[in-house]
Amino acid sequence: MADPISASLGAAADGMSAQSLRLRTINENLSNVDTPGYQRKLVTFQSFMNDKVVDISKVSLDGAEGRQVLDPGHPMADDTGYVTLSNVDMLVEVTDAREAKRHFDANLEAFRQARDMYSGLLSLLRR
Repeated sequence: MADPISASLGAAADGMSAQSLRLRTINENLSNVDTPGYQRKLVTFQSFMNDKVVDISKVSLDGAEGRQVLDPGHPMADDTGYVTLSNVDMLVEVTDAREAKRHFDANLEAFRQARDMYSGLLSLLRR
């Protein structure tokens, strides 16, 4: 069994890694908000209580339909002249990005506190 401080450092690092992937995925979604036919990507997490606290379960595509716009001159228009735009909602993505950043910051603070406790323990042992 690992010591509690190492386990805390690992759990916080796993959390930061997961939120980092979530932020990269949100950034990709925001970058493609004007790309016709683009489907929003979603990151799914799974929690464990043994080895890892957080694990990325999968990155999947959002099944929601994109908005249809009449533009017969567009190269991606269908037979009826409609173009399917992306299904990315900027407000949802920005809200998700804020939430992911807050979770990342919370994990970073937990990592710092565990590191400080480990450093304090080492300084006590040196005496």
